[in-house]
Amino acid sequence: MREHYCEKPAGIIKNILSFNYKHGSMSKFILLFLLLACTSLPCSAQKDNKTTTLSPEASKQLINQIAPETSKRLLSSSSREACHCIDSVLQVRKVGDSTKILQLVRHCISSEVTTYQLSMKMLESLKSGEKNITINSDQNSAEYKKYYREIEDWLVDSCDSLRLLMTSNEEKETEASYSNDPEAIKQYNDGIKLLNKGDYAGALPYFKKAVEADSRFAYAWDNVGICSRRTGDLDNALKAYNKSLELSPGGKTPLQNIPVVYEMKKEYAKAIEAYKNFLNYFPHDAEAYYGMGRIGILYTDDMENGVDNMCKAYNLYVKNNSPYRSDAQSNLAYAYKKMKEQGKEEQFFTILKNNNISAK
Repeated sequence: MREHYCEKPAGIIKNILSFNYKHGSMSKFILLFLLLACTSLPCSAQKDNKTTTLSPEASKQLINQIAPETSKRLLSSSSREACHCIDSVLQVRKVGDSTKILQLVRHCISSEVTTYQLSMKMLESLKSGEKNITINSDQNSAEYKKYYREIEDWLVDSCDSLRLLMTSNEEKETEASYSNDPEAIKQYNDGIKLLNKGDYAGALPYFKKAVEADSRFAYAWDNVGICSRRTGDLDNALKAYNKSLELSPGGKTPLQNIPVVYEMKKEYAKAIEAYKNFLNYFPHDAEAYYGMGRIGILYTDDMENGVDNMCKAYNLYVKNNSPYRSDAQSNLAYAYKKMKEQGKEEQFFTILKNNNISAK
């Protein structure tokens, strides 16, 4: 999980005239041009030498029927391309360089925005009959941000590489973080290959062999914890994380994951305390506030504290341009609905105001 980083050549679209037509992107345009052909020219089905031509009204009705599903496919296609880009960042990332990681993630998303925007506007032109299509390449514009965030939201929900990448940086390394034992290193590296593919059950035996070879290998203990948690062995996950902290106090992976395990065990008070301990080492980390906010909003009905913590998480996500701001927004929307039902709508908006968040 802690490999050296080397930057890929830049491939950001420079302006609206220099489009990056990759294989996946081209397929979207082929589909749209076929649809365009069916609306501009007679589209016929031949049987027994008879030709049936769609009327303009029938063509428009057909397009309106397929447009919602086509929109989903266009979003999925562009988002998958961005996720593939993030896959490559995951393979070459450098631990601790969170700013650079965020820049690369933004690049992966931005490189798909223009293609996605053009595809969606072409589809809309088929529905409306408007022939002029304007592509907005201003990254600060509301329109550009709309398409950017649609891809970003898809990635947060569906891109495993993004989730793994965003939780593997800013470790506080010590001598115990690594190992000098060749066998431990070999087993660790073999486990990493499977871990990066999401094969937690397959990776776990390798990390166990790594700590058998070198019991002071903190990063291997981290991954024993990760794989144990992912495979449902919560008690052994806690043991592994605590062992890592014994060897390397301040390690971000165990500090961040211990409260997650307690949350999964429904031991919410312990989870809150563990998040507070996490903040002692990483006072500006959004994940701790997000975790405490989630528990208050979803599990303990401590809405006021939950919303306050979620607001703090949201502000930090926005400050760091993190794609996880959409998760915070979703939780705040849910909290608003619940507090409104409880007659606490005014308290909700007061908490937002105290955190300098506009409700508009």
